Amino acid sequence: MILDRLVPPMTGEVTVAMDAPPEEVWALVSDVTRIGEFSPETFEARWTRGSTGPEVGASFKGHVKRNGVGPTYWTPCQVTACEEPRLFEFSVGTDDVTVNSWGYRIEPDGAGGSRVTEYFRLSAALPFRAYWLVLGRLRRRTNANGMRTTLERMKQVVES
Repeated sequence: MILDRLVPPMTGEVTVAMDAPPEEVWALVSDVTRIGEFSPETFEARWTRGSTGPEVGASFKGHVKRNGVGPTYWTPCQVTACEEPRLFEFSVGTDDVTVNSWGYRIEPDGAGGSRVTEYFRLSAALPFRAYWLVLGRLRRRTNANGMRTTLERMKQVVES
């Protein structure tokens, strides 16, 4: 398809080494109620629909301030992968439409620490491809900066 060739990959990731075992890092990234301590855009989150912790299918909502300045809105999310201590991933959107997915991969570094990768994938639906074609370069940079900030703040917590 021509659009596939025109639109660059709608993904991004950032990796940070942390001097903490994967179990400690996983406990932090999978506790969505703490994201406000770390993210420059999502300043709070809470479990919803009877969910109380990380497991596949668990629901939560994040309170987001777009680009760190506004507008402010709530985003419904659902955990899509939960493999302690190596993977935590969730989708953003409604039950019918996924806007994007975010996640954390945690790998032991062989010396007692971890390599932590935060990543995102935007939906491949046509409206999102059009958005990405026009604003993707800027949004990828914003997301990369936000992911680096989030991971560096988490690093400070797990290494203290």
